[in-house]
Amino acid sequence: MPSTVESATSPALGEHREIELPQGTLRYREAGEGEPIVFVHGFGVDSRLWDGVAARLSADARCILPDLPFASHRVPMNEDADLSPLGAAKLVADLVRALGLERVTLVGNDSGGAVSQLVAAHHPEVVERLVLTNCDSYDKFPPFPYNGLPLVAKVPGLMPAFGLSLRLRPLRWAAYRVLTNDPLPDELLRSWLAPQRDAGIRRDASKFMGGASGKLTMEAAERLREFRRPTLIAWGDADRFFKPSYAERLAADIPNARLKWIEGGKTFCPIEDPDAVAAAIGSFIREPAPAPA
Repeated sequence: MPSTVESATSPALGEHREIELPQGTLRYREAGEGEPIVFVHGFGVDSRLWDGVAARLSADARCILPDLPFASHRVPMNEDADLSPLGAAKLVADLVRALGLERVTLVGNDSGGAVSQLVAAHHPEVVERLVLTNCDSYDKFPPFPYNGLPLVAKVPGLMPAFGLSLRLRPLRWAAYRVLTNDPLPDELLRSWLAPQRDAGIRRDASKFMGGASGKLTMEAAERLREFRRPTLIAWGDADRFFKPSYAERLAADIPNARLKWIEGGKTFCPIEDPDAVAAAIGSFIREPAPAPA
């Protein structure tokens, strides 16, 4: 496991572009040509979580990195947009179609992994392959100690107060420190939190987190028992929140799934060990995919 986190931004991934979706304006970056891969980050971060992985895969694939409306995006979505977890899954499927793509390799982490499961469960026609790194699943959406966030998101005034509290470095450090082996740069953490000063961003974030529930991921797990597309579970084996047993259960329940351990990895293994995560995904997507049923 690397002892340091590499730069959180990659010039190779290009400038942000904007695309108009029914839900509003979505910013994204992309690099490379070939099989399309869409990377889904989780709550409280943006697509930079995936920069190291995407930079390594972009030599052979078209890597697409949206900044989803999960509290660290820069442009608020439409006021009436459905940004619940199911709505977010539809947003990802709408993005795939708006880019003129038929099916993509969908890669998710953390709560973005829960959204990726919902995409595969409710919009399987846009998924060529599914990759899940350490993420919410079954009845853990979100897991302890973050399971109070849906309530925070639903109570007026609590989400702004929560965002303000994370401007204090000790609380900010505590919130993110447990997700990695080594501390992430504080500059990166502050940039992830800065958009929450905007009321529109907080509104979007509250819609997503306020709808988070293990009922959704339990239902998705049942649907995924019929999901026949190739699936990779690339899982950090040192995660306190998304434990190895979750990965083993997903690999057993999804029919065409395989499990690859990321040695020493925690929740944010894509940003801490992009070499291992990219190698696992690269090997996976080089295999011919069967024709969809």
